[in-house]
Amino acid sequence: MIKHIVMWRLKDEAEGRRKDENAKAMKSILEDLKGKIDVIQHLEVGINFAKSDAAFDVALYSEFKSKEDLEKYINHPEHKKVVEFINKVREERYVVDYEI
Repeated sequence: MIKHIVMWRLKDEAEGRRKDENAKAMKSILEDLKGKIDVIQHLEVGINFAKSDAAFDVALYSEFKSKEDLEKYINHPEHKKVVEFINKVREERYVVDYEI
């Protein structure tokens, strides 16, 4: 099993929306991938509520059966559309992929 975790810090304003609005939009479009990319075993998105300099704004936790399935997800056209939007609204991105 492959675990794929991504965290983002968002711009205060981007694409004509505030940070909180973009966080909600990200959550929605990322969760919509569950019905569009069949290699996703599990996917959840959380919006941070903690006030801390160390906190990120949005986190993605997802699971895949194999490294090959993770690659299919990353290269899927629907995922690429989501990445295009996220890249416009984010300041920072951190990711970790690991196998259990």
